[in-house]
Amino acid sequence: MNLKISNLLLTGAVCLSITAFVSDPPKTGKPRKFIDPANMDLSVKPGDNFFEYANGTWVKTHPIPDKQTRWGSFGILAQENTDHLLTILREVSKTPGQPKGSLKQRVGDLYASGMDSLTIEKRGYEPIVPDLKRISEINTVDGVINEMVYDRSHSVSDPLFGVGVRQDSKHPTKYIVGFNQGGTTLADRDYYLQSDARTMKIQGAYKRYITTLFTLTGSTEEQAAKNAATIFRMESALAKIQLSRTQMRDPHVTYNKFSLAGFEKITPHLAWSKILPELRIKGVVDSVLVGQPEFFKAADAMLTSIPVDDWKVYLDWNVLKGAAGSLSSPFVKASFEYSSVVSGQRVQTPRNERMSALVDRSIGELLGQLYVARYFPPAAKVYMVNLVNNMKITLGERIKRLDWMSAETKDRALKKLAAFSVKIGYPDKWETYKGLVIDRHDYFGNLRRIEEWRYNFQVNQYGKPVDKKRFNMTAPTVNANYSPTQNEITFPAGILQFPFFDFKADDAINYGGIAAVIGHEMTHGFDDQGRQYDADGTLRDWWTKDDANKFKLRADMVVDQYNGFTVLDTIHVNGVLTEGENLADLGGLNTAYEAFKKTKEGHSNVKIDGFTPDQRFFLSWAQVWRSSQRPESAASRIKTDPHSPEQYRTNAPISNMDAWYAAFDVKPGDKMYKKPDDRIKIW
Repeated sequence: MNLKISNLLLTGAVCLSITAFVSDPPKTGKPRKFIDPANMDLSVKPGDNFFEYANGTWVKTHPIPDKQTRWGSFGILAQENTDHLLTILREVSKTPGQPKGSLKQRVGDLYASGMDSLTIEKRGYEPIVPDLKRISEINTVDGVINEMVYDRSHSVSDPLFGVGVRQDSKHPTKYIVGFNQGGTTLADRDYYLQSDARTMKIQGAYKRYITTLFTLTGSTEEQAAKNAATIFRMESALAKIQLSRTQMRDPHVTYNKFSLAGFEKITPHLAWSKILPELRIKGVVDSVLVGQPEFFKAADAMLTSIPVDDWKVYLDWNVLKGAAGSLSSPFVKASFEYSSVVSGQRVQTPRNERMSALVDRSIGELLGQLYVARYFPPAAKVYMVNLVNNMKITLGERIKRLDWMSAETKDRALKKLAAFSVKIGYPDKWETYKGLVIDRHDYFGNLRRIEEWRYNFQVNQYGKPVDKKRFNMTAPTVNANYSPTQNEITFPAGILQFPFFDFKADDAINYGGIAAVIGHEMTHGFDDQGRQYDADGTLRDWWTKDDANKFKLRADMVVDQYNGFTVLDTIHVNGVLTEGENLADLGGLNTAYEAFKKTKEGHSNVKIDGFTPDQRFFLSWAQVWRSSQRPESAASRIKTDPHSPEQYRTNAPISNMDAWYAAFDVKPGDKMYKKPDDRIKIW
């Protein structure tokens, strides 16, 4: 459950006077105005639409850049971090000949290989020719299965289903082999099953994309179109047997433990006792977790009901789509033309920025060391540790005062809160990617070696103790998250900047920003999903039945509130899909406000730039979510994103907070007004 607006996990005030670290000042050189009325639309009443009141002029005067699908606080900060990374990457890539295997050699040479467009263009689709040739020689169902196993274990593609090694959520100190539904390309099963105009447009673009990639590898137009029809038919069949995103929100629905022999009984064509060693999963595997057993039962039957020749087309497609963005420009162009129909993005992201992102997600703990050394001093980490502790104290106080929860469940909730672990900025021990070879002149080979290294690292965790020290995001990431099985919250260095955090800012700004983010991640431990995990991360019920029912009654009120919000024409927010994030926003902001009221500024009424401390707190929250997005992106996110649109992340939580009404004199008749008894209070 990431905080971020993208493609969102369970996770007494301290006033610090630290000046060693400050966010970069505005490029104009003028002192930063933490709440700038020039960004606001003062013609809008705060009680009618607080998002517009706080951000309206900024949205109108800052059009979305052509290379972006949405634009706002997250995007601006992410772009600044990208610029920082590019500064580093240009430096290290211009100094070839670093010691082989060193940090700078691998970071610099990976970036340089991706920027070597002449070599990439010259190679065309040559890098995947061996894969396509191997598939062409298949003539049996066993051959199809063997290819799927080979492709996965050699990081060629991930056809039909997902498999890996992960924590057992009912025994979180142990790793277990887990299986999940898969096999489709479109972002959500509904794109195959619905027939509205938007969906049909995306389906058409997808079929054109398939056709284009096949023609680029030598198929005739007629054969390529036939292949597209075959793939869409097969993936539609897989979509029909998948569980929906909302169904999978229940962790008990996706926790299905089988003995290996028992799993083989429902998939008679997939001999897992033979396949797992070929997938490099070593050791005795006596039981596995299967997220969606009915999917695997039906998918197994498809192996024989669908002709081998169709499966070969499907396997070709998995190779093509996985490699397209890393081949020559005709493939990259085709990939972007398809994705732009879904997202609305107008121009391709510049190559240097794409390569920066690639290095970050590929060997991020090497690049992250260079980023942290230059842009994230230790003082910021110290500040965050103290602020997190402050927020834990405040949330604990709020739990103790709950009038709807019994003492028995409160004690367990407080035990869970006390057990939260916190990761801030960057890992204590950096990953070295031992054995990973990066060749300055072999871009595609680098990508395959990286993916194979990551795959081997993951499956080699089987049989080992769970490593609770690993970071699950890279240092420059503008995000935060909570892990239910770890019972931990993580804040990478990338988010610890304005508008979330600035040492020069007054408390109202930092509490309305980063403290609310901290509270958001903490509340994930007690949202509709997170509350089902106990203090040590075990999926185990620790609630009394009566308290669970009272929680659900309140949580359902939040679902209903968000279901009522319209995004585009007839498209509404999906209150069930976004339930966890909405609960986290509500709980996090309430906790941050209470913590803010313990500070010196929180006790005062002294105005800064014309706004009271309470007003600045809520305006800080609103500017965190300052954003606009393209209609295509908005429509796609409603299907796939567990986060609500930014306008409603701003407005919905505050409409349930008495303090906001007092701060902005919101009264009956204002559009956002809710009667006191209708204001939802949970955590």
